[in-house]
Amino acid sequence: MLTANTRRTRRRASYDLNMWLRRAFYRWLMPAAVVLPLWLLIGWGIFNAGGWAFLWVLFIAIPSVFIGQLALTLLVRARAAVRETRMVSWWDVLGFGVWHTLTIAVGCYPQAWFPLLLTGAIAVALALFWLMLRQLWNEARGAGGGIRITMPASQAPPPEAEAQRPSRTRVDSEVFVIQENPASER
Repeated sequence: MLTANTRRTRRRASYDLNMWLRRAFYRWLMPAAVVLPLWLLIGWGIFNAGGWAFLWVLFIAIPSVFIGQLALTLLVRARAAVRETRMVSWWDVLGFGVWHTLTIAVGCYPQAWFPLLLTGAIAVALALFWLMLRQLWNEARGAGGGIRITMPASQAPPPEAEAQRPSRTRVDSEVFVIQENPASER
């Protein structure tokens, strides 16, 4: 006798949670380009980092984090799989999670850890840029196509080759081909 498990489970599959997390990261990328630089400025005020730190935040940190986050976000959104599913990959989640955590930690301006956190944030941002380019390249390479060269119709080869080619028609065919003369020959 064959039986089936008909008992219902009440717990949600981890698949749903994973999808939610990857979609949340996808939605967070664009606001992060504004929120993270703003945090560096707010953190300077909260943690009393000093005058030289304010100049660093204003002229180096805010523009570099804004431009870096924006460039990385655009590289992520350039991938077809990300646009179709509206989810980032697990590598994206890991890379952006580490970089954002280090950027938030840098915004706390800890005296003893600041150089190490800043170096780590820069290294992770560069590694993340490389990862985005690698993923974009792999996805584009898998799409086929390669390099295509297009030319205007004025540079196309003459249609003489088509006129000299014998037409292949079947005698038993029920296909009728009607050729129309150009308007100048009518």
